[in-house]
Amino acid sequence: MRIRLLLTVLLAAPLGAQSPDTNAVKLVVTPDRSDWIYNVGDTARFKVSLLRAGKPISNARVRVSFGMERMPVMRVDTVDLGTGERTLKGALPHPGFLRATATAVVDGASYIGMATAGFSPEKITASVTMPEDFQAFWAKAVADARRTPLAPIMTRLPQYSTPDVDAYHVSFQNQRVGSRIYGMLAMPTKPGKYPAMLVVPGAGVRPYFPGVATAKRGVIRLDIGIHGIPVDRDSLLYNELRATALQQYYLYGAEDRDKYYYNRVIVAVLRAGDFLFSLPQIDSTHYVVQGGSQGGGLSIIAGALDPRVKAIGVVHPAMSDQFGYFQGHTGGWPHMFQDTLHVSALKEKKETIRYYDVINFARLLKVPGFYTWGFNDNTVPPTSSYATYNTITAPKQKRLFPETGHFLVPPQRDALDAFLLDALGVTAP
Repeated sequence: MRIRLLLTVLLAAPLGAQSPDTNAVKLVVTPDRSDWIYNVGDTARFKVSLLRAGKPISNARVRVSFGMERMPVMRVDTVDLGTGERTLKGALPHPGFLRATATAVVDGASYIGMATAGFSPEKITASVTMPEDFQAFWAKAVADARRTPLAPIMTRLPQYSTPDVDAYHVSFQNQRVGSRIYGMLAMPTKPGKYPAMLVVPGAGVRPYFPGVATAKRGVIRLDIGIHGIPVDRDSLLYNELRATALQQYYLYGAEDRDKYYYNRVIVAVLRAGDFLFSLPQIDSTHYVVQGGSQGGGLSIIAGALDPRVKAIGVVHPAMSDQFGYFQGHTGGWPHMFQDTLHVSALKEKKETIRYYDVINFARLLKVPGFYTWGFNDNTVPPTSSYATYNTITAPKQKRLFPETGHFLVPPQRDALDAFLLDALGVTAP
């Protein structure tokens, strides 16, 4: 076999709050190849350095553990850095990712650095199979929901509106009368027809704000929440819900495919499209969906189920390849199968998740997509992102930022925006 190794760099800080300091200590992991790519059979060498104000700290001891993402540690090296750095070797005999985590204590403060190595990631395959009635199940769920009228409510928000953009807090019915989805809508004020963008959210419970900047570019933008609660309230409400009624909502009802929490969420993504297409201002030939993490998975789902979608933008897609743990490597968020020996109602949950795993929607994709992720991501591990990307046969392009974790850096955002604006027929700035 041939192995490809991609090593990421993370400059680590003391665990806890830190203010800028010219004497700051940094634990750094650096690959020995500029492109961070290795082939199977090569020896991958990466340097571990402990620095203060950019200069090596001599005679420090560093503990470096190796293991696949979110899996048991395979090896631990405790090394003396001598003059301030040390070169270590790593390997993995199959496609996947190996994570090296370095820790050190300096003057009583703990530091951590992370590097994640990818071995032939283009050969990573999906672990989830598709139920025979997968498409019929979702076609029925959407058709049943559409028997409920949208009954939209739009409340203009003068505090966010401008002479060029009208901003609204909106809601519309989802699967049944009284069950509503809430969001923030931003539209150009000038009469005309405009392309539309749906933004689906990452996991969590929070307020949302209208995408005024996008609307100023001549795009109707709708950002939705998924929990059926208004998205314009004080953050205290969402903090309380996050700690109580909506804590670990992503596990609710996972024993029953018809009652799983994401059933209403996935249908809501289609109903959000229905709402947008009900607006007289929409240019129905240009419609895109984007999101990150949970929203990345929902974007793929929208592209698979909604024929009106023309392109998708996906950042580290969650809810994907969740059965990886049964094959000896990490699975996708929300990691309900990570401890496979102690998962209650395991058989029922496995059957349910086959209808919700993003891999099976990815298999149906036909629309172009832009995909981006990092290798130091412990929430959506790169193994699951590659499993998703490798499954897709639709037109696709990826931009990798190996050093990043579960966040988005400006170059990623710029590349994503450029792709989506082009798909909408909007000239980039």
